[in-house]
Amino acid sequence: MTIKINNSSLSDPKTFEALFREFFKPLTHYSLKMVNDLDSAKEIVHTVFISLWENREKISLDIPIRSYLYTAVHNRSLNFIRNNKKFYKGDFSDIELTSGENEDKIIEAETDSRITDAINSLPPRCSEIFKLSRLEGKKYKEIANDLGISIKTVEIQMSKALKVLRDELKDYLHFLLFWIISNFL
Repeated sequence: MTIKINNSSLSDPKTFEALFREFFKPLTHYSLKMVNDLDSAKEIVHTVFISLWENREKISLDIPIRSYLYTAVHNRSLNFIRNNKKFYKGDFSDIELTSGENEDKIIEAETDSRITDAINSLPPRCSEIFKLSRLEGKKYKEIANDLGISIKTVEIQMSKALKVLRDELKDYLHFLLFWIISNFL
């Protein structure tokens, strides 16, 4: 679901809540990749939303809200790392990015988050079979033997999983192809 936002709709509490619900998880995931601490990532995202709410009348939304939010989270994550250097255990080499690389990282993080959410939304058995096949590279026969089910059941569950993922990720199909290639080849 993509929420259409302008300055006047940003003042509507229900629209703001929908915006929060749509973006909190992917933004937290994005920040987590940078700061390596879930609580800090959540706090960063909360701070961005609080700032957005408090400054909603002053903020000009000439750019898409998604870009605004990811840029704000990116900047606050960098500030967090800078302010906590003595505690940060990560590699600083991929944090300072050019604007093109920053946009690619944003798109990659959001796409990765959407794919993970789509896989996790599958029914438990279906998700398990999909992960064994696509993430662990097992053949249908191996999966059937490991789970004590027929190969036909594995085929049906995989077909179901792929249909759900196609539907859930239709807006991200080209990113999904890139993600599959980069993660599995």
